[in-house]
Amino acid sequence: MSSAHSAVPTAGSVPSPSSTASSAPSSSPSPAPAPASSSAAVAAPTVTELLEFVRRTARDEALIASLPLDPEGRTWIRLDGPGGSEAWLIGWPPGTGTGWHDHADSIGAFTTAAGALKEHSLAVRLPTDGWKTLELTDGVDRSRELATGQGRAFGQNHVHEVLNESEDVHAVSVHAYYPPLPRIRRFSRTGAVLRLEQTESPEDWQ
Repeated sequence: MSSAHSAVPTAGSVPSPSSTASSAPSSSPSPAPAPASSSAAVAAPTVTELLEFVRRTARDEALIASLPLDPEGRTWIRLDGPGGSEAWLIGWPPGTGTGWHDHADSIGAFTTAAGALKEHSLAVRLPTDGWKTLELTDGVDRSRELATGQGRAFGQNHVHEVLNESEDVHAVSVHAYYPPLPRIRRFSRTGAVLRLEQTESPEDWQ
């Protein structure tokens, strides 16, 4: 995948945090005992750490300026997130959006680095599998404006759509997810009815 593109995935895959092992040489005479091993696992980032990362990255003016902007479609650059997370710098032309989707078991965060975005979300945890159509109850809809410098973190199975509603101004945002997303579920919505349309795996957006 090249560094910038004209359409954006909601996620990508990177190696998960790995363990390193080392063998300690023995000073005992032969026959030597079995080598001692030690391992240090990379700590998984918290939602707070992901939010701190995207906020800090959004303040990097040189990085934000390096993102090519395309009036016809979203663009993105893959970033190195903390603790084995995946991260993206995304450009949003006026009038573009993601559509409704969730992030499986991954936590995440995003911050607007330029322009403004709107997020519509559902305050409900959807069933993991085994359904195609779901009728939403009253009171589950949430909306928030995210101006430059504003962001949010979210937990597992977060269902939302993100939009640039401006008619003439590009928006730019920074996103991070952990673990790297194993799948994305995409939905359509008519009134209170949410319909599962597609499940994507990393092969679909790499």
